[in-house]
Amino acid sequence: MQQSTIVLVGRILLSILFIFAGFGKITALGGTAGYFGSIGLPVPMVTAVVVALVELLGGIAILVGFQTRIVSYVLAAFCVATAFIGHFNFADQMQLISFQKNLAMAGGFLVLAAYGPGSLSIDARRA
Repeated sequence: MQQSTIVLVGRILLSILFIFAGFGKITALGGTAGYFGSIGLPVPMVTAVVVALVELLGGIAILVGFQTRIVSYVLAAFCVATAFIGHFNFADQMQLISFQKNLAMAGGFLVLAAYGPGSLSIDARRA
């Protein structure tokens, strides 16, 4: 039980950032799309909606442990892509820190994908 509780706490900690970020993007799509356009991303409004949904729904899925392995792989890839697309300006110390943070989160998601969500999850209840 202790190990499952630790995995649950890990899922909570990984999911918090994505749930809040996704909710923030959805509630401010114009600003998010404007920023995405400013850094050269294609179809900024569509990109903003997709990113917001990946973050929000992915974060919720990790939180409750639903389709955890698949969602973990998706969010790991998302974190690596975000690091290289949005935080690749190493002349800016905050961008370097964000780049490293995204790679660290990707590592956490890969571990979660490899070992699963633990017994305190929807996935475990469905098995």
